[in-house]
Amino acid sequence: MPSFFSNKKLIILLVSIIILMALIGYSLSDRENTTRPEQFMRDTVGWVQSMFSKPAHSVAGFFESVSDIRSVYEENKLLKSRLEEYAQISVERNLLRDENETLREMIDLEESLSDYLMRPAVVIHRNPDRWNDFIAINRGSQHGIEPNMALVDSQGGLIGKVKRTSQFSSFVQLLSDNDRTNRVSAKIVGDQALNGFIEGYDEDRGLLIMRKLDIEAEIEEEQMVTTSGLGGVYPEGLLIGEVVEVEPDEYGLTQNAYIKPTADYYSLNYVYVIERTSTSVDPEILEEDQ
Repeated sequence: MPSFFSNKKLIILLVSIIILMALIGYSLSDRENTTRPEQFMRDTVGWVQSMFSKPAHSVAGFFESVSDIRSVYEENKLLKSRLEEYAQISVERNLLRDENETLREMIDLEESLSDYLMRPAVVIHRNPDRWNDFIAINRGSQHGIEPNMALVDSQGGLIGKVKRTSQFSSFVQLLSDNDRTNRVSAKIVGDQALNGFIEGYDEDRGLLIMRKLDIEAEIEEEQMVTTSGLGGVYPEGLLIGEVVEVEPDEYGLTQNAYIKPTADYYSLNYVYVIERTSTSVDPEILEEDQ
């Protein structure tokens, strides 16, 4: 039987293990300077790592940027919807404040100018030649629709009133129609409401024109404009838009305000018909007064 140390292969293996352990111990020892082979290996490994890490970081950064852009878009979309809700809430708050002050003086108040019901409808027709003047909806007299009922869009912005009806459809006159009889009794909401009339539409700028405002009144941009409820057609508190510009009228006796509409008159698909439930003046009485 051969001796243990006569096995050359085993001897070589043991020597190799001893040398390897010695090298490992030497490399792990605390030294200020590294050997050239160690430096070469570290530089090589570092170069390979940097070569792969830069593309990896670039790809990761791209997807992270896309994710950030999507998050910003969703946040912006949410903020826009919240701003529209805030405008409606702000108007309702001011209306409630004014109504509460009146209630303190009139305990027997039984109804409000802002009382109304809403009925959904779909726009089924628009004439290309009179795109900004009229629309037709799929609700008529069989659905309880009557002339002079107001309409708002899906955002709550006033768009016009019912001009005439058939059994199953109705013809609607938009606020952007420049017919001289197309008027809306409106008010600028603020610490003290300022009444006037929406009369006319600037087609080039896409702005409604509010006339007959007190020449002494201080009107600021971005003030909200709503229906006043005093015209007998539109209930109080329907959003019309916000003030973007104010100027004296041609005679210098009153002011005109240019209003950016809340509703988009160009793109209307789904609307609500407003049925006013508060008492209106009988038209026959108005004719006798005239």
